[in-house]
Amino acid sequence: MKPVLLCEKPAQARTYSECYEHKKHKDHIEIMPCKTFPDGATVVWAIGHLAELAPPEKYREEWKKWSIETLPLIPEKFQYVVSKDKVSHFKTVSNHLKNGSYIVICTDPAREGEAIARTLILLCGCGKKPLKRFWCSSMTTDAIRKAFDNLRDAREFDSLYEESKARAYSDWLIGINTTRILSILLNKKISEANEGGFVKNTLYSAGRVQSPLLFLIHHREKEIENFKPENFWEILGDFSANSIKYQGKLQNEEQNRFTDKKVALATIESLKGKPAVIDNVENKEKKVRPPKLHNLSSLQAKLNKKYKLSPKDVLSLVQSLYEEGYCSYPRSSSQFLPKDEAEQLPHTLEQLATLEPYKAIIESKERTSIVDDKHFTNDEKVDDHYAIVVTNKVPNLAKLSKDQINVYDEIVRSTIAAFFTDHIYNQTTIHTKIEDHRFKSTGNQIINNGWKSVWNEKEEKNDKEENQRLPIVESGQSVSVLKLNIKEGITKPPKPYTEGNLITLMATAGRKSHYDSNEITKTELVNYGSLGTEATRSSIVTSLQSRGYIVVKNNVVQITPKGKMLIAALDKTILSSAELTAKWELYLQEVGKGKKSGAKFIEQSKALATKLVNDAVKSAETWKIDHLVNQMSQQDHIGKCPSCGKAIVDKKVFFGCVGYKEGCKFTLPKEILGKKISEANAKRLLEKGKSGVIKGLKGKKPFDAHLVIKDSKEGTLGFEFPPKKATAKK
Repeated sequence: MKPVLLCEKPAQARTYSECYEHKKHKDHIEIMPCKTFPDGATVVWAIGHLAELAPPEKYREEWKKWSIETLPLIPEKFQYVVSKDKVSHFKTVSNHLKNGSYIVICTDPAREGEAIARTLILLCGCGKKPLKRFWCSSMTTDAIRKAFDNLRDAREFDSLYEESKARAYSDWLIGINTTRILSILLNKKISEANEGGFVKNTLYSAGRVQSPLLFLIHHREKEIENFKPENFWEILGDFSANSIKYQGKLQNEEQNRFTDKKVALATIESLKGKPAVIDNVENKEKKVRPPKLHNLSSLQAKLNKKYKLSPKDVLSLVQSLYEEGYCSYPRSSSQFLPKDEAEQLPHTLEQLATLEPYKAIIESKERTSIVDDKHFTNDEKVDDHYAIVVTNKVPNLAKLSKDQINVYDEIVRSTIAAFFTDHIYNQTTIHTKIEDHRFKSTGNQIINNGWKSVWNEKEEKNDKEENQRLPIVESGQSVSVLKLNIKEGITKPPKPYTEGNLITLMATAGRKSHYDSNEITKTELVNYGSLGTEATRSSIVTSLQSRGYIVVKNNVVQITPKGKMLIAALDKTILSSAELTAKWELYLQEVGKGKKSGAKFIEQSKALATKLVNDAVKSAETWKIDHLVNQMSQQDHIGKCPSCGKAIVDKKVFFGCVGYKEGCKFTLPKEILGKKISEANAKRLLEKGKSGVIKGLKGKKPFDAHLVIKDSKEGTLGFEFPPKKATAKK
């Protein structure tokens, strides 16, 4: 009974094999007979997805051509094909799987890992072999051995595979059909807008998750664009009691901010010379719980805000730490630990204390266990994976990259902070009254810094009146009015999204009150759903970038003209709604739990794909994109027209001005006297009026010269000869 252990990648195979006596071969690793594997075992690996859903032309030859007549594309039965560059490896893995007495699925313990393994097993013709499942969220030796000693029946995860199929088939149906119909119709519209001018056919990819996210970004941009700043004035009072000066802000129930400066000044004038008394004093002890442990979304959001690391990079970095055994499984949506894992953390901290940066912090921790703290430990709130925490395998920090250290440090401090008490402070609020006007003054005194000492975090001092030293006073006490003055302010627009915001935006399906929060409750996810999953969100952001729909500058996300073009075409369709997409995600999660039908979801996706195609054909004439065509042209411009100042763009056979409709005649040839004019030289010519030296121009005899603009209005060109090199006299 020699099993085959099917891993997801080579590094994973090596890590598992190293827990036992083993021997490496060219295409597999052999585990020697041992207690866990009495007859030994063969370890093989995929290289990510060895197989992928077949492209349209694999179903029908006529589907290869992009035409409206062939749409929608609805396969009767979905097929998979082995990636061309992985055929040889597939054959090797297939042979080993066929020779094993049973198969142990050892791919990543998640939906995607399940899909990789099951698809490969079925393609190899091994679907009827006995299947076991290795399920482990940690890559430490002890955890791996324990999981192999307690293999689970693979049938427990059948529903997870059904979810992955439903998700993949739905994405194919909606993605392929909407991408084709939108690309066909938009390119036709752009060509018409250009009145027959050359238009480079552009791919307009759409999808079940990426498109709603694009609409959320667009909505924020429109909020900022339509925002109208307004000036306002607040009244501040400087008071003195018991020889201590303090400040208060007018906090009337009806009016705290004045939109008319004259009214604010009149209010001050009416209060001058009037006595002030303490209306009431409030002393409250405030407690702030330590932050929850990280899941992938909260970790990506925090590190993007702190270090401007992209979500994609964070996932890659934490994955590398996981594969080395330094942290738990990264693609987790949970922020809780099961009891047995929480029990191990004190030992983990003992090991971690050998690292100098954390020794003093760990030695000063304020409690020894978090097992009974429901804020961190709750078996009911842990699904397949628990929160991202460090393991008892301690790295040599000198061997980690700077970014790896930053990621590891955040996970470490998040874990340690759980062993500190609440941040506790006294908040004193004084209400000072002049006639019917109340001025509020607030001051905080830290009693116990608690978990904030782990990050060396201090109270944020946004306004001096919020964190000032206050006198000890009592209700009814008279105080001195030193000065009343006004403070001018201006309302601010919403902030544009950062890459980190996009991760939380997807996790909350765009619910405004939570887009910039790192903590999302389980109730919210159950009731409202989300966009994408922990494993896919960073790739969705990357996809929007690679497809030219958004750009990220200084960590700020902006939609491109191409992105706005897609928005114009998908406006008011189901793909514009984050709320509806989130409900699909909820349904898929129920499929993964075995509570809903994956087949039903696929059928609904077929109907939706058909509707999206038909609706696009009907509504194409109403798409308002002419202004975006010009923006796209200018986005791809190579320089400014020396005649009219508009953009010069690549017109395939020449460089031309987008202002040709208004009569601009300026053009640049792409070839002159037998020599091609490179884009770099064209840019230099437009910027400086002279290109670099073009060698080998074919006149009566070959010559070298600069290309220059002689007449910008007519677009005529000439040559300027470079100075001859001086030759040494004999």
